Amino acid sequence: MENLNLAIRLRESGKLEEARTMLLELVETEPENPSVWYQCAWVHDSLGLEKEAVPFYKAALAGGLAVEEKPGAYLGLGSTFRALGDYSEARNIFEQAMTEFPDHREFPVFLAMVLYNLQDYSKAMEILLNQLAQTSSDSGIRQYARAISYYADKLDQRWDG
Repeated sequence: MENLNLAIRLRESGKLEEARTMLLELVETEPENPSVWYQCAWVHDSLGLEKEAVPFYKAALAGGLAVEEKPGAYLGLGSTFRALGDYSEARNIFEQAMTEFPDHREFPVFLAMVLYNLQDYSKAMEILLNQLAQTSSDSGIRQYARAISYYADKLDQRWDG
């Protein structure tokens, strides 16, 4: 665990290549530790090595990753699929994450980005408007939250007679 913590500190301090080297070694020596796989995925993503990150995210999630790390792994994997242009996989990951962690507001927002990429603009806007209406602390948004929520799924509707 000490080596994993050191690798995390290296990543956090921007020493990404050093962290990557250490994490790749840890994957070999501690293949049963899903946190190692997750951190290895994260450092690959941080280095712009998205394709290389995917199998590490998958292994971390399949390996029984701790519940406190799972949302980050879902977010990382879904975002990585989106960045790679694999929008259907990204959508699947974010929908799975939303089912498993319904109180995590970040997943619908990232799903909305994927829906935008899939050209489902209406659904993407609906999700974002509802998230805005439900979470904003801005007084103007709060004042009109009901209207924002009401119109969220009616953006193309007209009331001109």
